[in-house]
Amino acid sequence: MHRRRCAAARHHRHSESEMETTDSEPETMRCISCQEDYDAGDAGTCKECYEEANETEEELKREIDDLKAKVAFLRFWSPPDSPLHAPRFLPPSFSDVVLVASGDSSSSDHHAVPIPAHKAVLVSRSPVFRAMLENEMEESRSGTIKISDASYEALRAFISYLYTAEACLDEQMACDLLILAEKYQVKHLKTFCERFLVSKLNWDNSIMSYAFAQQHNAKHMLEAALSMITDNMDKLTKREEYLELKTKDPRLVVEIYEAYLSKQVNTAAHKDSSLKT
Repeated sequence: MHRRRCAAARHHRHSESEMETTDSEPETMRCISCQEDYDAGDAGTCKECYEEANETEEELKREIDDLKAKVAFLRFWSPPDSPLHAPRFLPPSFSDVVLVASGDSSSSDHHAVPIPAHKAVLVSRSPVFRAMLENEMEESRSGTIKISDASYEALRAFISYLYTAEACLDEQMACDLLILAEKYQVKHLKTFCERFLVSKLNWDNSIMSYAFAQQHNAKHMLEAALSMITDNMDKLTKREEYLELKTKDPRLVVEIYEAYLSKQVNTAAHKDSSLKT
């Protein structure tokens, strides 16, 4: 605050030395961020710098929240009844395990290759793995977990994520990992993949993205895709994906039209209220 006052005072004195000011002229100061002049009523900084600072602050908050979520995800499990000050521990009965992508028919060279992991890590990341390995199911006794409907590459990326909370994504890998995250209830990974897919959303892939999100309960992606579709309803019936969806899952087509009609009603109501005021 002291620096702002000094900068403003210096600028004011400099202006007085060059020209005479009248009472009717507005007093100007200089923004300490961009060094541009601004009105004296805009305390401390100009409007553009103020808005930019707010955006930066929000972005930093999001990054901090993401980091906190990542740290929480990477912590090992500890029993809920353990004291808060007690160190986290791993049950001694959890030893090594291998996972096999048993449903992969597209890569015959790799689909039977076992991917090693530690039961302790799987148990700490996924409640499904926890139930599977704690309850003496076949996977726990044999030390082998068969993962159906997953490629070797997707399963390898999935296990890597459980250890590191990081993954290199393209659209196909994001879809594959989201499916695995949904199946094994790895919420952090599901959110990560969903955000990536939403960032890649466009009109060309909106219909298939909507169907995919509906199938795998990806709510944020579902809302984003549905909004894009209803904003372009005049183009919808011309799309090949629409005709395919109409045949395979007409229920989703009905939901799209219901959302569109609801948006139209809300828009009309808003216009009507605006006219009355």
